[in-house]
Amino acid sequence: MQEQERSKSIVRTSILGIVANVALAAFKAVIGLLSHSIAITLDAVNNLSDAASSAITILGTKLASKAPDRKHPYGHGRYEYLTTMVVAAIVLWAGLTSLWEAIQSILHPATPEYTPVGLIIIAVAVVVKIALGRYFVAAGKRLDSGSLVASGEDASFDAIISASTLVAAGIYIVFGISLEAWLGAVISAVIIKSGIEMLREALDKVLGERVDDDLARQIKETVCSVDGVRGAYDLILNDYGPQRLWGSIHVEVDESIDARDVDRITREVQNSVQRKHNVILHTVGIYSTNSIEGSDAHVIRTALDKIAEENPYVLQVHGLYVDEHLKGATFDVVVSFDAPNREDVRQSVLDKMHEQFPEYAFMCVLDSDVSD
Repeated sequence: MQEQERSKSIVRTSILGIVANVALAAFKAVIGLLSHSIAITLDAVNNLSDAASSAITILGTKLASKAPDRKHPYGHGRYEYLTTMVVAAIVLWAGLTSLWEAIQSILHPATPEYTPVGLIIIAVAVVVKIALGRYFVAAGKRLDSGSLVASGEDASFDAIISASTLVAAGIYIVFGISLEAWLGAVISAVIIKSGIEMLREALDKVLGERVDDDLARQIKETVCSVDGVRGAYDLILNDYGPQRLWGSIHVEVDESIDARDVDRITREVQNSVQRKHNVILHTVGIYSTNSIEGSDAHVIRTALDKIAEENPYVLQVHGLYVDEHLKGATFDVVVSFDAPNREDVRQSVLDKMHEQFPEYAFMCVLDSDVSD
């Protein structure tokens, strides 16, 4: 989907969310005040925070859709993550404020007064929130918008909260037991939890997350399908906003190919990945790999694989190239972040290779476990 059309769709969906949530908030606020129901009143506050979230989503989408410029050559897509932080702050504020009001109501309780009209409106609100939630989630997945998906999930959970308000009203009407203030406290806790999760997710995006495992495997399969590629490793992706992934990868090729073949392979890898996955690989590094079976290279490869397999912290070895004439060999080792000391693991592999092949000089590069 084109970026401009995606932005327009997100804005339209968010406007619908604003209208629906403001209307629900107004109805719930009136009912809550007339019935002295703290739970319904707090639910209205939650609807207002949802409307504010949609408004900020629009702002973030508008800013993120700005074209790249000299100062920001990767575009402005991360504005969507920054505005998510603002939304999280609003949700946290709403939750903390609601919790304070709920505590005051527990300490100084008021007798709720329910009316049939009020309960009917709350029931309608449940239906509206369920429909709105499903619509937002579907639109968010289609548009690759985490903000819309989060809003949809939040709306679905709001429907559950509103339904629980109806249950509390039924308990009061039948048994005369008021659970309003306690329910308000539970709702507040849910709102606070939602805000914290939103903030954590946005921070993870800005700090840099591990490449999605499924996407990593799909990209490497595409790369390995290019004629001449014997292996794909070291995939690194940088997230500059939704649908804005830039990165690099290393590929193994036969040592006998020339520069023209390398150029062809590089371009085919970049074009295939961008076409199939909408990911820009700005760099394709090349590993030269030996092609002669039965040589020292084959023996060294077998020994290296065995050493790696025996070490629980070694996830992978790759990029091995053996120069039998100069008696030198290079390779990379991927060490788990669970290792107490990753450098010690690298050195251990290197020492064992030197022990088995003392006539060779080995150079080993320590790689990070950034993608599957």
